[in-house]
Amino acid sequence: MSDRYLEFTHSAFGRALADTFGLPKPPRLQRAKSGYLPQPLSEQNVLFGLSRGGELAPALLAALHEAGATVRVVADHPTLADIRAAAGAAGIAVKTEGGPEDKAAAASAFVFDGTGLASVDDLRQLYDFLQPRVARIPPNGRVLLLARDPADAGTPAAAAANAALRGFMRSLGKEIGKRGATANLLEVGRGAEKALAGPLRFFLSPHSAYVDGQSLSLSAPPKGAGMPKNFVGPLGGKVAVVTGAARGIGAAIAATLAREGARVVGIDRPQEEAALGATLSAFNGYGLPLDITAADAPQRIADELERQFGGADIFIHNAGITRDKTLKNMSPQAWDQVLGVNLGAILKINDVLLQRGLKDGMRLVCISSIGGIGGNAGQTNYGATKAGIIGYVEALTPILAKRGGAINAVAPGFIETHMTAEMPMGPREVGRRLSSLSQGGLPIDIAEAVTFLASPLAAGVSGRTLRVCGQNFMGA
Repeated sequence: MSDRYLEFTHSAFGRALADTFGLPKPPRLQRAKSGYLPQPLSEQNVLFGLSRGGELAPALLAALHEAGATVRVVADHPTLADIRAAAGAAGIAVKTEGGPEDKAAAASAFVFDGTGLASVDDLRQLYDFLQPRVARIPPNGRVLLLARDPADAGTPAAAAANAALRGFMRSLGKEIGKRGATANLLEVGRGAEKALAGPLRFFLSPHSAYVDGQSLSLSAPPKGAGMPKNFVGPLGGKVAVVTGAARGIGAAIAATLAREGARVVGIDRPQEEAALGATLSAFNGYGLPLDITAADAPQRIADELERQFGGADIFIHNAGITRDKTLKNMSPQAWDQVLGVNLGAILKINDVLLQRGLKDGMRLVCISSIGGIGGNAGQTNYGATKAGIIGYVEALTPILAKRGGAINAVAPGFIETHMTAEMPMGPREVGRRLSSLSQGGLPIDIAEAVTFLASPLAAGVSGRTLRVCGQNFMGA
């Protein structure tokens, strides 16, 4: 369903009316039009800042250069000599930022390495870097901050300074979202520097158009984890399974995984076999119609994956249902159905697949929801399952790491699907506007995040939940 209000506010009359009455004007988001490119930041300027003692300059400069960016620096930046030294050692040219009128030198992205922040006074460096330039962040621009995990910062003062970037980033996201610009934070653990290039390509590109106000922790990849050898078609040669693949978000995930080179196995209920076939035929996918809550479903999935493909590399647990009622009016059947599909089936399938059906180095992604973070009235069953997924992902991480694998979750916000199209107009409009970007997301936004987490680009990400919600105001 199209967002008619968004389209209206981009007409001359609608824009004037919104200005007169102070109504929200949702920006047009720039989404990726193709798969990952060799140099997604080609012909773009990225302004780079470094805190005193910042440790990521060599890795960040190399990643930005390889992505095709023109790296620019502030002429009087206090660590300019350190930046130039790191760039010189790597044979990378850096240029000085242009003035406000120099359009050719205008930055489309701003990257600040805050890993050296060690005190409250140090936070002034972040202010000095961004405050004079925040008005110049362009439509669909990107701000990406980097910090240490506070637990890994070394001292209580350094932990406080690094944690401060979380609140700064979230607040900045709410200031610049009206332009379609986003602010996000990477918390980089010791040893995770070599895993920076993939997240940079995701967060600084249109692939992350609806990811805003989020922090994501990076860890050193587990032994045996696949590191990206080629950012183009990063899923080439991989077998990826998607449950609930016939329609909506599941269909978008399946198509996006295929776009990046994966052979896709789509699973959905037998009643959806025709729709499943139509979805998969577009990219020569393999269909497996079955009910994931059936007692023999885990065994059947494992059997099919071993027989047809020798096992799967990627498994996306997308299938889910709602049966909304307030708790006092909720039937046992409504409770059991949602718990069985949204959570129970995932655990049962994985219990079997971890014995057979998944290859070493596997990557799993589960679909959670911001409803599992902030809660919704009438969704005690649904909220329980989506919160359960977050805890499950955290607990399973060390088990998969022993085989070089990883598991993560994506928590969607308001997404334009057939289910949200059936909502009453009032709640639907409120749901759309309650985010920094003032609009609902699209299935492709969830698919892009899932594909990132399923790929070697996210080699340093495991046990995490990434919200894809346009910085929805509900929840943390």
